[in-house]
Amino acid sequence: MQPTQIAWDQSMIEKYNYSGPRYTSYPTALEFDDSFTEDNLLEAIKTSKSKTLSLYIHIPFCAKLCYYCGCNKVITRHAHKADQYLEYLASEIIKRAPLFKHYQVTQMHWGGGTPTFLTPAQILALTALLKQHFNFAEQGEFSIEIDPREIELTMLDTLKEAGFNRISVGVQDFNKEVQIAVNREQDEQFIFDLIARAKALGFVSTNVDLIYGLPLQTPASFAKTITRIIELSPDRLSVFNYAHLPSRFAAQRKIKDDQLPSAQQRLDILHQTIESLTAAGYQFIGMDHFAKPDDELAKLQNAGKLHRNFQGYTTQEECDLLGLGVSSISQIGDCYAQNQKELQVYYQSIDAKEHALWKGCSLTRDDEIRRVVIKQLICHFELDIASIEAELGIDFETYFSEDMQLLQTFIDDKLVSVQDRKITISATGRLLIRNICMCFDIYFRQKARQQQFSRVI
Repeated sequence: MQPTQIAWDQSMIEKYNYSGPRYTSYPTALEFDDSFTEDNLLEAIKTSKSKTLSLYIHIPFCAKLCYYCGCNKVITRHAHKADQYLEYLASEIIKRAPLFKHYQVTQMHWGGGTPTFLTPAQILALTALLKQHFNFAEQGEFSIEIDPREIELTMLDTLKEAGFNRISVGVQDFNKEVQIAVNREQDEQFIFDLIARAKALGFVSTNVDLIYGLPLQTPASFAKTITRIIELSPDRLSVFNYAHLPSRFAAQRKIKDDQLPSAQQRLDILHQTIESLTAAGYQFIGMDHFAKPDDELAKLQNAGKLHRNFQGYTTQEECDLLGLGVSSISQIGDCYAQNQKELQVYYQSIDAKEHALWKGCSLTRDDEIRRVVIKQLICHFELDIASIEAELGIDFETYFSEDMQLLQTFIDDKLVSVQDRKITISATGRLLIRNICMCFDIYFRQKARQQQFSRVI
């Protein structure tokens, strides 16, 4: 496959810029319900054909509240508050691990919250516990999210000792006025020192997260941030669209609506960001992700082997995902399962049941078929109909007759082509891949849930 190209068409973006899922799963988490039980999860583990495992560890604590954040978090400056959580997390690890004794862990990611809220001793103890109870591959992909405001450079030495080989740094924006408006002031030079130190220590990949659409951002101000990011030269970049949903996230009520950039300004920011990053040599992976051409994400996308799960785009082949900690989500075989979302309920559940399962869903045959199609489109922007028919045992045109009718508007607008039994997303259509995938999402069209999701651009 050729490296992903992308083209900007203002009229098409304005036409299709409505809300929709990000498809880190299909069905999406909105379809989870509490009729899904521990027995359902155990059966899924028993029947899963996978022998490789990805671990997700959720550390919910943050020292400061970022006003834009919609993540599941606990704000505290008291480091000892993590002690109780780590005890319960250890209990969950010890109970869950024997169910995966025949698996090999090839990927691990710590998210939050702020995983580096933990002390070096706590991080080392937790990784030692995980390695004691799970079978880790020697050459895996082990990453952790970092808040650069709350650590010293020596934290990287601890992370390296613990076995992490990838870091993801939350930058969001280098502009001081924007940082003040979202309560996230940080030292730009320290971030440069942090990335340089990570590379010197041999971390194989560095990722930086940015957000556009924040208060007081302008195309001119964000262009300066992008210029500095290109100088920083991370291996991967995520450029997220800020979803302003103050009715759902109380912290966002602290953001003044009149300080938010206009819809046109947001589009201008994204347009110039894409142009700047691609001109600097970054490959557009999909939606809001970019990577250097020599990064594994880009290489595997070009080889047609990229994957996607709750951790986003991933280099790992089809493997099960076990989420540990409050609110974490697992993807095991033909099911999804989510832990309790509230910290005290998480504790109570482990005390009473020795697990923290809250809700989930078992996939139907139709779910599994649609998941394959959506994942193929979102990872590679093309789908070979004959290959899908052979893999899934279906007649594609018959099975997806209604879906293909919905796709016709994208075909008419030259965002998608269907030729020689191959669906191909054009360079213009790639920014609208979420919309295109919605054509194959039976839940979305049955329930018209646009208000539940962020806008695609």
